[in-house]
This record gives sequence, structure tokens and C-alpha cells, in this order.
Amino acid sequence: MMVAVGLAWLGATLPAALAATNDCAGVRLDLTKARKQAYAPLVAAAVGNKVKPAKVEFNAILESGDWSAAYVSTPIADDGMMFFQTVNSKKQFRDVWGGFADESDRPDLIKWARKLGAPDKLARCFAQVVID
Repeated sequence: MMVAVGLAWLGATLPAALAATNDCAGVRLDLTKARKQAYAPLVAAAVGNKVKPAKVEFNAILESGDWSAAYVSTPIADDGMMFFQTVNSKKQFRDVWGGFADESDRPDLIKWARKLGAPDKLARCFAQVVID
């Protein structure tokens, strides 16, 4: 029970902690029930509907301009940061990053997200989230 409470506290404080860093300044980070419900079907569709939206767990949701990224866990794959771009008012899956990163990977992570088309703010925040 204490572990569950600790993890719930961490999930509630992670967006606030990231917003306090320069890398996530200006990126929307609130991890609300409504945002989780909006992104869960997008994640399920991106993995070919091999997982039900209710089985998607969110570690973070980042939004900047027309781009967003959801750091997710599913029963069928390792944790990953899924990138979406809003086109004609609809979020479209662009790519997913998965793996382990440390501080030395920061420049490559930012470069990867920028090459994908993500705005600089989102690219920098993505790097911060996956490194932390």
C-alpha cells in the first residue's frame, strides 16, 4: 500500500518537477484523467489495436503547439514515448522512442525528436523526461 501511495505521489509531482526545469518550460504537462482518456485510444491505434485503451498506462503526456508525446506502458511492449502531430484537428501518430537514456544521450535525443518534426520545446522536454 505504501508503495502504491508513493508511486501515485510521484506521478502527481513529476509534471510539476519537470515544469520547474528549463527544458520543460512552456510545455503542457498536466497528467489528468481526461488527457489519459483522450490519448489511450491513440496509443491503442498506434500499436495496431493489439492492446485495449484501458490497459495503457501513462507516465507523462507532453504537449507543445501541434505536437505531443505520451510516455506510455502497455502489456505488449517496453515503455516508450509516442509522438503525435495534430493535422486538421486530428492527432496522428508519427513515431515512438524506446529504450534507456542517460545524460550523455541528451543531444542525440533532442536531434532525433527535431528530425521527426517536433518543436524545440517538446524535443528538449522529451529528452529531460526520458533521462530522468
